[in-house]
Amino acid sequence: MKPVLAIAAWSGTGKTSLLKKLIPALCAQGIRPGLIKHTHHNMDIDKPGKDSYELRKAGAAQTMVASAQRWALMTETPEEEVLDLDYLVSRMDHSTLDLVLVEGFKHESVAKILLFRSDAGHEIEELTVDQHVIAVASDVSLSLDVPVLDLNDVDAIVGFIRGWMAGR
Repeated sequence: MKPVLAIAAWSGTGKTSLLKKLIPALCAQGIRPGLIKHTHHNMDIDKPGKDSYELRKAGAAQTMVASAQRWALMTETPEEEVLDLDYLVSRMDHSTLDLVLVEGFKHESVAKILLFRSDAGHEIEELTVDQHVIAVASDVSLSLDVPVLDLNDVDAIVGFIRGWMAGR
């Protein structure tokens, strides 16, 4: 299995914004990242009226849509109450990856970089730095027992991730 690193924070802190910059910066360094994004919404990547949607809704437990450019596997999980991150990571093709990034899943037992943004409506005392937190990326100076990275310095965050990967 490839290393798994979660980018975790409260909603509105900038997880997606950071990942949109971090992913191309990692790629530029020769690191092939995969991504698992957690959502609390009942999402659907298919569209009503499309054949794949109608066939899935007809009762297929798994539906794969494939083209020359990409493929997607949709799995129905109505009985599942809790997402199993280990299972989701195992579904990825690790032969094409160097790293699995995870957006969210802040309560999972995986390595995490927590984000703290001073204007996101939370206090630093609310930040839970446990044994899985390898760093905190912040837009303000913090005094913590883990490395504190500049949230706005993507190159420094990439450098930290490279060092973490090398030390595993």
